[in-house]
Amino acid sequence: MKQAISSKQLIQSNRINRAGYGLMLALTAYLLIKADYDMAASNFGIALVFDPFDASVKWSDRPLYQRAWLLCHVCLSFAGFAFIVFSSISS
Repeated sequence: MKQAISSKQLIQSNRINRAGYGLMLALTAYLLIKADYDMAASNFGIALVFDPFDASVKWSDRPLYQRAWLLCHVCLSFAGFAFIVFSSISS
């Protein structure tokens, strides 16, 4: 029997996801300052695991700003991975 998730559990989950997302972005900023670009790019991509918005909402039902934010994050992650690949090829 499937139980409904209470609003308190959902709010707690959103707080944990936002905290995880923020910590991963802070780690990315720290690694960029330390000039460890490979780890910074990978941690920036991993940050998407922690959806900072309500994960229970379908993609088509999300507001435009949330979709734009997440798409920009994905594009920047791909750019970071491309930077890693091309910098290792040229070296």
